[in-house]
Amino acid sequence: MRRITIIVAAAAGLSACGDTTGEQALIGGGVGAGTAAVLGSNPLVGAAVGAGGNMLYCNQNPSNC
Repeated sequence: MRRITIIVAAAAGLSACGDTTGEQALIGGGVGAGTAAVLGSNPLVGAAVGAGGNMLYCNQNPSNC
């Protein structure tokens, strides 16, 4: 149950896209690193995945950001 809560919180954090590419990368990277650390994974990998995922989402769905 804890994992599901963390994943939902991370998804909610990623929904706050940011207005610029830098903000999108920073927000996504922060959420990804935090989630990875809590789940016991590598925070650097989490940051990279989070940053890329947030930037991709915002580019594909600009009306949601």
